[in-house]
Amino acid sequence: MLAMSTHLSILHTTTKNKIIQMKKTLILFTCFTICFGCTKVDDLLEDPNRATSVTPDLILTNLEIQAFNNVSLSAALASRYLTFTDNIDQYQYYGWQRSNFSDYDNLKQSQKMIEEAKRTNIEVYQILGDFFKAYFTIELTQVFGDIPFTQALSVEDGILTPEYDQQKEIYLKVLDMLKNASIALSSNTEPINGDIIYFGDKLKWRKLINSYSLRVLMSLSNKTDEGSLDIINRFNEIVSNLTEFPVFTSNEDNADLEFVNVQGNRYPLFNSNSLQTAYYLEKSFVERLQTLQDPRLFVFADKKPSAADATNGDFTAYGGLYGSAELSVNAAEAVSGEASRINSRYYSNPVNEPSILMSYAELSFILAESAVRNWTTVNVNDAYEAGITASMEFYGISINSDYLGQDGVKLNEENEIASILTQKHIAMFLNTGWQIFYEQRRTGFPEFNIDGGGILNAGKIPKRWMYPESELVNNNKNLQTAIQRQFSGGDNINGNMWLLQ
Repeated sequence: MLAMSTHLSILHTTTKNKIIQMKKTLILFTCFTICFGCTKVDDLLEDPNRATSVTPDLILTNLEIQAFNNVSLSAALASRYLTFTDNIDQYQYYGWQRSNFSDYDNLKQSQKMIEEAKRTNIEVYQILGDFFKAYFTIELTQVFGDIPFTQALSVEDGILTPEYDQQKEIYLKVLDMLKNASIALSSNTEPINGDIIYFGDKLKWRKLINSYSLRVLMSLSNKTDEGSLDIINRFNEIVSNLTEFPVFTSNEDNADLEFVNVQGNRYPLFNSNSLQTAYYLEKSFVERLQTLQDPRLFVFADKKPSAADATNGDFTAYGGLYGSAELSVNAAEAVSGEASRINSRYYSNPVNEPSILMSYAELSFILAESAVRNWTTVNVNDAYEAGITASMEFYGISINSDYLGQDGVKLNEENEIASILTQKHIAMFLNTGWQIFYEQRRTGFPEFNIDGGGILNAGKIPKRWMYPESELVNNNKNLQTAIQRQFSGGDNINGNMWLLQ
């Protein structure tokens, strides 16, 4: 039997000193925010009564909050974790259209940190700045396809309408940026202040950079025939030389943002009224957990109202609503008490669980997939089971062979990648942003429910978002060039970007 921890509400252990240090940093950052608010850097330079610069450590804190806070209900709906019953949600029914370029604000801040680090002659923030530039760039290109990159931050050089870089070239530059950042950080001896993720631990930052590099390389699994990318050799350069390129080795290395019970720094869904009243577990996800007798179901969900008095640990006491079912059907089933709401801790606990940018569990599944694809000689089963175990431990669940030995859990010899992606999907419940959606888009696993009567987009899962409307007005010539270069059917959500071809 699997033994549930008696402390499921404490999902991620934190030392007292770490919490104190985080609170001090957040208070300092709050002071920074009060002083500067949302004022643009250019405005500060024009005001003689205000400071003309900020220290890079304060910018780092802000960048970490932006990059690591990845709790998204929209992603949870699209990734078939949750359903919404108040109205037809475009993310649940795959009817979305345009997204925005808001991550360019984060790229500007990354560049500003680099500039301030150069001004103050502190190299370590330049190195971390390159990591954040790589991260936010990948986030943008995964959404749209080709994006402005080389000229994107060249306003001071008079470039107001940047050209769009081709996605392949973006990935080449990002991979080089990440490798160079890892190498540079290994010899850097400067302290890192303002760090609320790893609190100045450079080894853990190096592990993140290299583990994230493996994620980016795996996202290119359809492009191993692109010689200039050299994907498999790049992947092996890291995996076969862990002294020079260390990676995550346990949950202690997780790249996550821990929340504290301080105004503005609480779990983002704390006290969310709609989460309490309109969101339910998605039925195919619940059924998958029930089939696998997976105890994480008890951590993710509350019992359905019709089985509120059932014994704890009874898998039949849980239910859900299909993501693609008609809204009226889902609403009626929810009223009948046959659907489980999300576990109350998600809206009642101000701290809850950390928000993950990348975890050891994810890395383990990446390594398992690399072995299945014959990229590496990693032991597939060991890496796969390490990913499952790490996910269970994150939720305070003790795991043994009873779970791992099930036919439905053991690697499917006919489709090992399907097994790996199914477990990766479970491990990323309401965390890691849109990453699992991109993984499903890349591999087709696990299958997302799309056969209900309420599905939009002609029963298809979108592959991207359309470009922002602002680009039609401000940068139309370069935008149209990029669209015509990529999509024969024009700018639409079903366009097949280079990454997926």
